[in-house]
Amino acid sequence: MRRTLEAGGTEVRLMVAVDLGGELQAVQFGDERLSKRAIQIAERLQQSPNASIPAAMGTKNELDACYEFFDNPKVTQQKILQPHIEATYRRIEQTDSVVCAQDTSEIDLTRPKQQVQGAGPMDCESRRGAFFHPVVAFNLDGVALGLLGQKTYVRETLSTLTPSQKTDQRRRTPIEEKESIRWLEGLTMTHQAALACPETICVCVGDSEADIYELFVAKSQIATSNLHILVRAGQNRNTTDREDWKDQVRRSPVVGEQVVNLRARTAKVGIGKSARSRSREARTAQLEIRTAVVDVARPIHASKDLLASGRVNVVLCEEVNVPEGEDPICWMLVTTLPIDTEQDVQRVIRCYCIRWQIEVFFKTLKSGCRIEHRRFEEIDRIKNALAMYAIVAWRLMYICHMGRSCPDVGCEIIFEPSEWKSVYAILGAGNP
Repeated sequence: MRRTLEAGGTEVRLMVAVDLGGELQAVQFGDERLSKRAIQIAERLQQSPNASIPAAMGTKNELDACYEFFDNPKVTQQKILQPHIEATYRRIEQTDSVVCAQDTSEIDLTRPKQQVQGAGPMDCESRRGAFFHPVVAFNLDGVALGLLGQKTYVRETLSTLTPSQKTDQRRRTPIEEKESIRWLEGLTMTHQAALACPETICVCVGDSEADIYELFVAKSQIATSNLHILVRAGQNRNTTDREDWKDQVRRSPVVGEQVVNLRARTAKVGIGKSARSRSREARTAQLEIRTAVVDVARPIHASKDLLASGRVNVVLCEEVNVPEGEDPICWMLVTTLPIDTEQDVQRVIRCYCIRWQIEVFFKTLKSGCRIEHRRFEEIDRIKNALAMYAIVAWRLMYICHMGRSCPDVGCEIIFEPSEWKSVYAILGAGNP
């Protein structure tokens, strides 16, 4: 359904999903009964996303059917997500540029007694669960347009190697056998979106964990012109001139300044090892911006099959006049987006800032949909439920953003009459 909204004098065109039943209308499991059941479950869950599954389903028959659905071998994450992904493409087609943010979050499934069968260790053997890595598309206003895909995986065992042994093992292990392959898989999901939406610039954005040489190489081998990457640098790298890439950028002249408001942050445990994990006070930071084109050299221990070098654009944002006792802000953004003009540079910074919306998505999934509290006994059922709840979490984000940006638009732009009329009846017309 194509609808045009007027928000603050700016015309906003979005493909609005009225409900998850419509979003999943084309779901296919090779069994029409399962497809109908998926739509019914989605409609129930979207009405009570934070309720337990028994409470959301209402009757015992519906509850039994729900559990049987998530346990059915014909049901998979990809089959649940596919119609939503295709609907996301249709929303992306209506925008000039999208940020395709990818990140990983823990799904803690630790139980006081019987653990979830198939769950793996997290940071220690006593914590059991899985790791969830989605790619979520946002327009440049930060509106969540939907998921492009997701990967859920578990660790079989925890490493008992020393730090030096871990480093040596990591260098000898091909990328295909590492957990970090997820970043290349996220690039593939974004590439598929770029192919499906050739008129839209698709920017695959990752945090410092995505700073892996193989990602730069993978992008250089993709000829699709509307696909770009944007990664925050997380490690020192040498240029082809055997110079640290950050030092090279620092020799460039200042091309602009930026003022950002930093929120206060409290360290989760003790004193963090890195600046990003330590506590800080809220403050306004003034950043100097520099840019450069860098030829990154292949790491010494990387496979010789990889390209010897890769050319990337870099935007370095560093804080000046740092308050005493505070860690300076330093964002080194590595990208294939152009950086020729001030407008280009501002777009790079804006795209990276939108990446933080995926943290809101994780919070919505865990607090709003309470995915970690779902009492399934096996990890495969959790994975299927995670796919369904991920779509529910997207819709919650979508509704919240539309409520803030278009408060005067009628509720039927998103809700069916049966949805808003019941709320209206419960709250009572005219109540303050």
